[in-house]
Amino acid sequence: MEIFEINPRTPEDAAVELLRLGAQGEGAAGSRLLFQALLVRGASPADALALKEEMSAAGGDATLPLSVYQGGGDGAVDVILTGALDSHRRCATAIASRSRALESVAASMNRLISRLDGSAPTPPALWPDGPMPFGSRTYVMGIINATPDSFYDGGRNIDVGAAIKTVADMADAGVDIVDVGGESTRPGSAPVGEEEEIRRVLPLIKEIRASFPALRISIDTYRARTADAALAAGAGMINDISAMRIDPDIARVAAEFGAPLCLMHMRGEPRNMQLNPSYPGDVCFEINTFFSERIRAALDAGVKESQIVIDPGIGFGKTAEHNLEILNRLDEFRPHGRPILIGASRKSFIGAALDLPVEERLEGSLAAAALSVARGADIVRVHDVRATVRAVRLADAVVRKKRMLERND
Repeated sequence: MEIFEINPRTPEDAAVELLRLGAQGEGAAGSRLLFQALLVRGASPADALALKEEMSAAGGDATLPLSVYQGGGDGAVDVILTGALDSHRRCATAIASRSRALESVAASMNRLISRLDGSAPTPPALWPDGPMPFGSRTYVMGIINATPDSFYDGGRNIDVGAAIKTVADMADAGVDIVDVGGESTRPGSAPVGEEEEIRRVLPLIKEIRASFPALRISIDTYRARTADAALAAGAGMINDISAMRIDPDIARVAAEFGAPLCLMHMRGEPRNMQLNPSYPGDVCFEINTFFSERIRAALDAGVKESQIVIDPGIGFGKTAEHNLEILNRLDEFRPHGRPILIGASRKSFIGAALDLPVEERLEGSLAAAALSVARGADIVRVHDVRATVRAVRLADAVVRKKRMLERND
């Protein structure tokens, strides 16, 4: 006899392992292979003990602070629940009747479990011209920087005519969305004025809409007034690197137009975000906490859940090690139930890993895009559209278990 490690990360992975075994790969049998750790924050000591009791009875475990067992006060504590999804599901059923607070926790657990086990697929992002379904494939977003100082292609698309040629090349290559920005957000960059930003992007968006009426356009801005003008001119999505923190009124604009709003995690601002970025705890835990808070703020401001996209902000207030960690653990952001956007193209962490300048980072960018697909990204934001479309289509064919179309050569 021999023993091997298996580590299924998705329901599809679990089904493959069970089919290989000769067992049924559907339902509870598959969910027993999906191990998950969940954090419950702010539990009373009594509720923490109830969670321990019910999770243990369900075949999992719960880790509590030592103070709970020692009777050290009535303050709120955190609890870590560990076990297969099937155990979490049975624990949620059991705790629902233990207290009002645990009833709420049970409802949250069930929503989370349904997203993790695939029974509740990621809802589509709702564009003004209709839904954009996620789950069947990964979308490619092409970068159009109408700026003189972007870190890779600064100055190439300042002229509208040159930018339209770039968009035409992207459309021919199969791009799904073009993301137009009028202010560089590279590390150390200084902001431009609102009027200048609008002057740079508005003519370009109008020309793209006229020349490519079916192409989806995103405006890369954190300013409400720029977003308003861009959406009125033909854009259909807002890509906000500040997640509404710099200009909260941008949420109102998204709500009024019914446009998708991408909420990105960033430490600080572009001018100072890379000055010794650090995270006292776990970087992915902090990003997840940030997403929970920002999604709630967007919903409170009138944005619908179907409009929200999330982006962990590769390169925005992170070290190279942080960025690699985020890519490796990208699937940990899936429980929010929203499409995940990743922008890793030609960034400095690729240069640090490969010891290459920005103009030689194509292969590293393609690897990052493929890894992002494997870890659950729904949109990849890139400079090199043609090569990325090809890499992403192959990654989708493998990861999403799609059957590749036969070609008649």
